[in-house]
Amino acid sequence: MTVSQESPFSHEPVLVPEVLALLCPAGAGRGGIFCDATVGLGGHARAILEHAGPTGRLIGIDRDPEALAVARVVLEPFAPRVTLVHAPFSRLRSVLDDLGLGSEPLDGCLVDLGVSSPQLDRAERGFSFLRNGPLDMRMDQTSGETAAQLLDRVGQAELEGILRDLGEERFAGRIARHIVEARSRGELDSTGALAAIVARAVPARERHKNPATRTFQALRLVINRELDELDTFLDQAVASLCPGARVCVISFHSLEDRMVKRRFRALADPHAGGARLHIVTKRIVVASEAEQARNPRSRSAKLRAGERSTEPGKEQANERANERATPPGTEAVP
Repeated sequence: MTVSQESPFSHEPVLVPEVLALLCPAGAGRGGIFCDATVGLGGHARAILEHAGPTGRLIGIDRDPEALAVARVVLEPFAPRVTLVHAPFSRLRSVLDDLGLGSEPLDGCLVDLGVSSPQLDRAERGFSFLRNGPLDMRMDQTSGETAAQLLDRVGQAELEGILRDLGEERFAGRIARHIVEARSRGELDSTGALAAIVARAVPARERHKNPATRTFQALRLVINRELDELDTFLDQAVASLCPGARVCVISFHSLEDRMVKRRFRALADPHAGGARLHIVTKRIVVASEAEQARNPRSRSAKLRAGERSTEPGKEQANERANERATPPGTEAVP
């Protein structure tokens, strides 16, 4: 695949100023080793490298080979200081070990859990209910089960559970029944067909939301094991940081954000084996009104950050860190 920085595969990363303020609170040009564990098209990674200065180094991880191909072009000006790795972000620890960085703690780590614009815009990836294509939905198309294969094998009860638990879909039972019935008639052959089936099954419409939104979300999450990946990543990320370094997580829906909030609280609990984390963002950080107007994708982005405790078990001693680099856009949501 041939790409350029002006290609249709480019897109605008969300919350860049806020990420930099939280990830590098000491200021620009300080160097260090950073990890963008979902490097995608390289937008956040490029900003981190520019901010870190000429001695800064970045490890970029992504499970999507096509995204990595774009990132190599975007990050080419920083090539000597960039290492890109094809892997899921749940393998952070083994990636660092394979690179010989097991004894060198990270100075910051970022993960952006959103689907990129190119993944949504390309019908053949199967992520979008707005573009007719194959039922794929894999972040890594080199391995794993497709959405078509999943929908071909699951029973109605299991499918209802997926839609209810991962899509938070109140009409999960009706949708599951309609999908299974359509499958028996051989009608479940594309993203367009699936979207139409869901639309027929849903008796009520939400304003400004396609009825297939939650169904596609649920299938994408289960196909890519995204919540399991996130749960595994969070512990590894905190363990990989040097004292005082931070992990930033950008999520786009409530299931992911709740998982991050709860895991951060557990890691900050002094009664659970000693606090390993200081929660920097007491409330979620959201995009500014200007960014939301410019980039509608940013409207659902939620950013949380935690800092590796300098003295495990004494998280309270780090409360003053919450006064540093508090970015604009902090929303009053617990």
